[in-house]
Amino acid sequence: MKVIICGAGVVGLGIAERLAAEGNDVSVIDIDPALVQRANDVLEVRATLGNGAHPDVLERAGARDADMLIAVTLADEVNMIACQVAHSLFDIPTKIARVRAQSYLAKEYAALFARNCLAIDFIISPEVEVGNMVLRRLQLPGAFEALSFADGRVLAVGIACEEDCPVVDTPIRQLSELFPDLPAVIVAVVRKGNLFVPRLDEQLKAGDDVYIVAPADQVARTLKIFGHEEQVARRVIIAGGGNIGLYVAREIEAREHMVRAKIIEANRGRAMQIAEELNRTVVLHGSSLSEELLREAEAQSADTMVAVTNDDQVNILTSVLAKHLGCKRSLALVNSAGYTPMVRSLGIDAQINPRTITVSRILQFVRRGRIRIVHSIHDGAGELIEAEAIETAPIIGKSIREIDMSEGVRFGAIVRNGQVFAPTGSTELEPKDRVILFVRADHVRQVEQLFRVSPDYF
Repeated sequence: MKVIICGAGVVGLGIAERLAAEGNDVSVIDIDPALVQRANDVLEVRATLGNGAHPDVLERAGARDADMLIAVTLADEVNMIACQVAHSLFDIPTKIARVRAQSYLAKEYAALFARNCLAIDFIISPEVEVGNMVLRRLQLPGAFEALSFADGRVLAVGIACEEDCPVVDTPIRQLSELFPDLPAVIVAVVRKGNLFVPRLDEQLKAGDDVYIVAPADQVARTLKIFGHEEQVARRVIIAGGGNIGLYVAREIEAREHMVRAKIIEANRGRAMQIAEELNRTVVLHGSSLSEELLREAEAQSADTMVAVTNDDQVNILTSVLAKHLGCKRSLALVNSAGYTPMVRSLGIDAQINPRTITVSRILQFVRRGRIRIVHSIHDGAGELIEAEAIETAPIIGKSIREIDMSEGVRFGAIVRNGQVFAPTGSTELEPKDRVILFVRADHVRQVEQLFRVSPDYF
């Protein structure tokens, strides 16, 4: 596949690195000479200097024979116009744009992205994606990761095995025997930084991070089995009143009438603006690094601190300070991959990386076969995927044990006619099944082939 990526920032380079590593022909465009040079130096891609919305720049990048354009520059307008130019002049089949300004995404302006207007096939809003991730984490405080599949019927959760975890030193096979009516599957384990698919005789160890796929209504029970019985957050403090913080507060007001939220915003004008837009949320003006202000926000008795400012260091320090004052849990937005290894060691319960979320959303449009959802985990070392089984796919009519699969793949759940169940070796896939599975990054192509669509299907 020939892909053009407009924007060589953190997200653009992240996408380029993944796609190039999988054998795609990738071109990157950026107006910053330093970023273009970096892309040429560290990645196996072609990097072009210029504005991605300009026709001559797109043509130099190979737009005449490109299969896809992904526009993720810092300017929404450049992203949108790049897609329109790609459509009108070069007839590029698939066009994806990152759009951050919420005004463009308001329901009353939805016609802007209709087929007869801007030629954008898929729009990605990092703020909305991150906001929804925060909301899921608030509902499942015992999980450091919470990913949704099959229209919310299935969740994949990341659970930390602590020293007092009841199932430590228990073989996975024995867990199935102890809880035969629990349709939950351990699909991956991270141990000492290494991500792998565990064997059934593998024993879980203290310090492991475990990824489990289960029906949504069984996740609370699963967390309890692993020693996590934390209560759903009722008192929430949000540090940062930007697009993400405002979105989370709005959704809490709309969905969670029992939850009390407070926002701390450093910019006075912004604080006044969001205070007018919110009804039940208390807005405080000041720095979230002020112990006095945190006490005024009642951090000492809060359930969760959600730090989503545009500064990683502020988010990390705010989370640590809130926990020090007595806040039960903390969740920090962290953009820099360099901070990732240290966050948990500081006592921060969970972190969210917008780059990972954005890359995951884009990957689901790039994946071949009927791939509906992709979530990248452990800094891209693996993916949790939802795929749809089509009549002509090679996987149909075979039991799972008969499928030629590597040790880097594990099936977690199957949704059939609206019902969720855990697959076994004898399970045969049927047309229209929605399959949730884990795949290590180096085995993605194999899974794409299993769910590929034959030309005869059309």
